[in-house]
Amino acid sequence: MKNYNIKTYYAKTDDFLKCLAKSSDSNSITKLVYTPANSTFDAALCYSINNLRFTKPTTPKPLVIVTPKTESHIQNVIYCCKKTSLEMRIRSGGHNFDGLSYVSSVPFIVLDMRNINKVTADVSTATAWVDSGATNGELYYHINKATSAYGFPSGLWANVGVGGILSGGGYGMLRRKYGLAGDQVIDARLICADGKILTRKTMGENLFWVIRGGGGGSFGVVVSWKVNLVPVPPVVSIFKIFRTLEQDMTNIFYKWQSVAPLLPKELDIR
Repeated sequence: MKNYNIKTYYAKTDDFLKCLAKSSDSNSITKLVYTPANSTFDAALCYSINNLRFTKPTTPKPLVIVTPKTESHIQNVIYCCKKTSLEMRIRSGGHNFDGLSYVSSVPFIVLDMRNINKVTADVSTATAWVDSGATNGELYYHINKATSAYGFPSGLWANVGVGGILSGGGYGMLRRKYGLAGDQVIDARLICADGKILTRKTMGENLFWVIRGGGGGSFGVVVSWKVNLVPVPPVVSIFKIFRTLEQDMTNIFYKWQSVAPLLPKELDIR
């Protein structure tokens, strides 16, 4: 933002808000928009930031934070960002330690997906639709509420956003047996730069491939994902072994590297 003076900063903010009001039902969008003029702006920005160095006063802040509730809200935000030449950062859970979902060097807005967080598990097909604003914890909760026979191979952190982990590939606890979390995605609803809503069938296999590991916010806004659920055992055993270098840790680790690839894929190794 160093190339923009304060007058330009406010002008861009005003232009964006006017565009949003014209292109949306102003009554439905007003309560979903935060600007630095709002007393709740800092709380809306920082509530999910995991790397506290990005909460410093010197960190570039968004001109506006929008927390959409519908696909049409997202379409309007995309349109207004294009019209006012503002960059858009998409935040699912805000867990990225590089701040990629809420920091930029040019004037930008944050599209915070927290309100789009529905999870629908279908035990009969062993699949689920999960919105990008849902967290790992919410996904696990709704799956477990529907059945104890299935799970999903995502990560340990409950507050990680589903949109972020799936678009980044997704290392998880069951990766040795089921691969990355993104490998279990079988469909998605994506809003592209021209506002069109695409599914796997209409976006094509190349784009569908790249959104499952190519990084979030690059090819459109993924609103929701359809994922395969995977069988899980009724009982899980966990054990830890601690050794220091003085206890011949180097030799033990060397032997472990030789043995580990031969162990059953049901064993998660950390």
